[in-house]
Amino acid sequence: MTNTGPTRKSIADLIEVMAALRTPVTGCPWDLEQTFATIVPYTLEEAYEVADAIHRNDMIDLKEELGDLLLQVVYHARMAEEEGAFDFDDVADAITRKMLRRHPHVFGTPEERAAGPQKGSWDRIKAEEKKEKAAERKAAGLPEEAPNESEVLAGVPAAMPALIRAVKLQDKAAKVGFDWPSLAPVFDKMREELREFEEVALGADPRATDHSEQPQDQPAAADPADKNRIEEEFGDLLFVMANVARHLKLDPEAALRSANEKFRRRFAHIEARLAESGRSPSDSDLQEMDALWDEARASDKRAKGKG
Repeated sequence: MTNTGPTRKSIADLIEVMAALRTPVTGCPWDLEQTFATIVPYTLEEAYEVADAIHRNDMIDLKEELGDLLLQVVYHARMAEEEGAFDFDDVADAITRKMLRRHPHVFGTPEERAAGPQKGSWDRIKAEEKKEKAAERKAAGLPEEAPNESEVLAGVPAAMPALIRAVKLQDKAAKVGFDWPSLAPVFDKMREELREFEEVALGADPRATDHSEQPQDQPAAADPADKNRIEEEFGDLLFVMANVARHLKLDPEAALRSANEKFRRRFAHIEARLAESGRSPSDSDLQEMDALWDEARASDKRAKGKG
């Protein structure tokens, strides 16, 4: 239940709390030691925890996780304020102005509102913003944002989760016509990349052709050059799989999260069944665990059938 009493706290209170935590001598030693760089992992983690709460449709957790994510914004803004760069109000002002500017069909002139959403308007406004930002950076004596960046592919952060970034890069390229016209050639490319990956992976693994000398439970050591080639081909395969997802309008991150959860659930079934006889997975073998996995899979299918 939402707290609506006299002790209800606001964003102003949170900003004051963060200022107190970052105050030298009287503040928190751990908080005082932090920098933008050391806080980044926490910022990313909190964003993922928000996504997880949404995936589980857990509104209680979502409220808490959104608060944790908001704290990250307040934290970064406080550190920027200490450097004289900007403060939280500047952040709020900038994003509010951006939303107003990018939605002329909602907040614009009577004529713009009457015309409704216009094709290409979003990209045009973003291009204007980019020019304004470049001028602002120049006036402040800052270098170009990304001098070696592709014009078309600009604005897709390198720190973004790789699968999501792949889809966004492909989307941007597709807008200028660099895309397959249908799903069929994407599947052809997927099969090509899979063949190439299989060739380098099996070619670097002595167990693929000789089972006599390499124990099955001990991974073969790959030559560094082979490992680089394998990693490159694996990356190509993942990139084309992201393209398959894009053409099918699927979220590859959501699909993989679902697969991860399915694996967790089925392995928990294996553990539970083995526990019935007082054992753990380390007391079992692959054949038995495979059979229990099939049990869990059959149970999943029955549950879907009932749904």
